[in-house]
Amino acid sequence: MGRSAVISRITKETDIQMKFNIDGSGIANIHTGIGFLDHMLNSFARHGFFDLELTVKGDLEVDTHHTIEDTGIVLGAAIKEALGDKKSIKRYGNIILPMDETLILCAVDLSGRPYLGFEVPLTAERVGDFETEMVKEFFYAVSYSAEMNLHIRKLSGDNNHHIIEGVFKAFAKALDDATLPDPRITGVLSTKGTL
Repeated sequence: MGRSAVISRITKETDIQMKFNIDGSGIANIHTGIGFLDHMLNSFARHGFFDLELTVKGDLEVDTHHTIEDTGIVLGAAIKEALGDKKSIKRYGNIILPMDETLILCAVDLSGRPYLGFEVPLTAERVGDFETEMVKEFFYAVSYSAEMNLHIRKLSGDNNHHIIEGVFKAFAKALDDATLPDPRITGVLSTKGTL
């Protein structure tokens, strides 16, 4: 399966089962109980050429918070595990991605140091059954669990659906770029000798 991970995470709030393959072809089978999140993660898998199988049983009778945040934690853990020792990867990836009136900047550094810079103002409380304040929480969880620097900015855009979808697609493209092997790199791309 190439660079891949299988993660199981069970708490009193969520039960998450994930299979993730960096070297995939964009095949996704996703069931989180939140339609819009399924749509976003399908876009992430397709545009990043990642294979992603995901089943989440969360306490949606409370709200969507635990389901979305914990899914981010598990995705970050899967990315970290699948990357292994990070030998020969480009490490950095970035894109400015257009989606209709929306323009999103995303930059990734698979540095081993977690940080999220997130400047994506949204104007609606929900898109479908998805609470928009959870976009930042999701990417915070991913960045810290994967131990990556992740910067996301909205450069323009009015439609909240387009903005959020642009964010997920931009993250996919930047991550795909950062995880690609480069034959010029021996070991890891760091003067420290480790990432």
